[in-house]
Amino acid sequence: MKHAGKAAQAARKLILWTFAALALTIAGGVLAIVLGLLIKALAVFLLCVWGIFAAFTFYFFRDPEPSVPSATDAIVSPAHGKVDLIDEMLESEVLGGPCRRVSIFLSVIDVHVQNAPIAGTVTLVKHTPGQFLNALNTESAIHNENVLVAFDSRERAGEKIGVRLIAGLIARRIVPFVEMNDAVERGERISLIQFGSRCDLYLPMSAKIQIKLGDHVKGGETIIALRG
Repeated sequence: MKHAGKAAQAARKLILWTFAALALTIAGGVLAIVLGLLIKALAVFLLCVWGIFAAFTFYFFRDPEPSVPSATDAIVSPAHGKVDLIDEMLESEVLGGPCRRVSIFLSVIDVHVQNAPIAGTVTLVKHTPGQFLNALNTESAIHNENVLVAFDSRERAGEKIGVRLIAGLIARRIVPFVEMNDAVERGERISLIQFGSRCDLYLPMSAKIQIKLGDHVKGGETIIALRG
C-alpha cells in the first residue's frame, strides 16, 4: 500500500536526532573528566537509556499491514485504539448537518498510523491550531489542535465521511500523508499522530454502528459501521 514505511522513517529520524544529542553529551563529559570513571559510568547509563528509548520508538512507530474487509457496505476504523464515545452531533464542514460520531482514544501503546475508512477522494485536509489537553478527555476534540480529513466516497454515490485527527497532551505532531484530490483505497494509510491522541470518525445518520463502547478497534480492519 501507499505510504508504507513512513512511520518507520519517522522513528529512524527521531532516533538519529537523540543519538546525536547523546554523542554531544558524552563528548562534553569526556572533555570535562578525561577518562574518568564517572564519565564512563555516565556514558553506559546514557547508552542504556537511549537503547530503551530507541526500542520504544521503534515499537511506537510500528505500522502493521491491515487485513481490510472486502464487504462493500463496510466502513472501517480510521485508527487503532479504544472506542470511548458514540453519539450524534452537528458537523458542518464535511457532512453539513447531523451525523453519527465515533471517537477513538489512542494510548501510547497503540499503533499511531491512521487509515482511510472508505475508498474515495480526499476533498479536505484542514489544520486547526489549538490546545494540547489530555486526549483521554473527549472534550479535547473541541479544544485541541487537529487536522480534519474529508472523503467523498467511491463506494456509494453522494456519501461523505470525515476523520478528525486530534493532538493530545503528549501527541503534538500530526503528519498527514494525503492531500486534497488524492484517491485512496479503503484501509490505506492516511496519517501519523505521534505519542497518544484521539481520532473522531463522522458518519452519515444512515450508518449502522457495529461496535460498542469499550471495544478496541484496529485501523483499516475493524468494521465500525455498515451502510444503511
